[in-house]
Amino acid sequence: MPQPALPEPAHADLDSMLARKFGKEVANYFSGSPLNRVGFLRNDHTFLSSALRHPSTSFLLCNNLQPLISERSKLAYVKHDDVKSIIGEDPYNQPEDQLIEQYNSTKFIPQMIFLGLDERVRGQLTYKGHSGAPYFAVDVTPQKSLTDACNTLISKLESQGLTFAQGRAMDLVASDGKPPLSRPKAPSLPLTQPLAAIYAEARQLLDWNLRNPFCAQCGQPTLSINGGFKRTCPPADLAKLSSTAQATTAEIPLPNIAERAPCATRKGVSNLSFPRTDPTVIMAVVNAASTHILLGRQKRWPEFWYSTLAGFCEPAESIEEAVRREVWEEAGVKLGRVVIHSTQPWPYPANLMIGAIGQAVPGEGEKIDLGNDPELEDARWFSYEEVREALRVGTSGLGEDAGPGYKEGGLRLPPSTAIANQLMTAVVSGFVSAEPKM
Repeated sequence: MPQPALPEPAHADLDSMLARKFGKEVANYFSGSPLNRVGFLRNDHTFLSSALRHPSTSFLLCNNLQPLISERSKLAYVKHDDVKSIIGEDPYNQPEDQLIEQYNSTKFIPQMIFLGLDERVRGQLTYKGHSGAPYFAVDVTPQKSLTDACNTLISKLESQGLTFAQGRAMDLVASDGKPPLSRPKAPSLPLTQPLAAIYAEARQLLDWNLRNPFCAQCGQPTLSINGGFKRTCPPADLAKLSSTAQATTAEIPLPNIAERAPCATRKGVSNLSFPRTDPTVIMAVVNAASTHILLGRQKRWPEFWYSTLAGFCEPAESIEEAVRREVWEEAGVKLGRVVIHSTQPWPYPANLMIGAIGQAVPGEGEKIDLGNDPELEDARWFSYEEVREALRVGTSGLGEDAGPGYKEGGLRLPPSTAIANQLMTAVVSGFVSAEPKM
């Protein structure tokens, strides 16, 4: 399957000392969003209300976290009139603090995320000096009181030739070495890069809100606020007020009945919960002579398929330490210098892939030993020449055919949309040499 282009690096044409020394910045798939997130406006309900109903506003719908698409490589967007039956006329018609005060845990609120402003679009919303076409993501998964409304909307969209992307075997997860059950597979598209970045933001925020309906401290239901980027544990619940109103007496004032049990998250500076991002290291390891790259494979992968090593960064551990630990645990190789190359958002569900390049300690440090961590079935040192050839003809997603010119038995590698591919490309292109990069 043809792979979508990668995003352009920021300020790619700007000459600078850092660019001359380290080369142009590498932008990986799922990054490079065209939207300005304007995060400081997320709690401004006057802004969000105006953005919600503006003619230039686009809504990305997700069903079970899969995006609405019109055709391969294209997201489909709808307008406010299409989703009013789901989100209501204006869920931002009150200030955020008032919505928290009037919280009712029995009232189902569909999840919506404010994604940002596309500043390239004409006829856009202008607010306090900021202009752009607003983008929102809405979860239309049929559930609870909105099951019928969501099903009706989905049927209408499908009658127009639109559909929700389905999971498939384009398993870019393999690029970071994690087992298949660690995260869901990527959607069945190759989305063009800007659309992939928009979808990544929508998916990760919708998924985080879905996974955190209750307060981690007290276990009571939480409320999504700040355009979907925070959750709070409200101090009162009108559901309790209505259920006990009949028992109200003069000795028990009505407002007190609505108060919820005390919670530590309401004390101190903040009573908010923020989306999590899990740092994951992924590394191209070169030998001391800078002639070979260490690659590993898991048993579940197709024959001849290898990739770079990877693993989660642990608490109280630097990125460099995590790289050295993971490589030693999985392959027994000991690393010296580690440098950061680039990063990749990975919304399955909430990872930030931190791409690094490390160099093995000469001699015994290069010896492969798989006896510690059983994650890898095999690990080998591959010459730069072997890797260059595989990058040319042997890349693909799992379950897909290699490119033209591939000969059976040759090395297979992840596609260009995987950061593992970019790390290997950098190494064989001279990233670890002492030569200037421009």
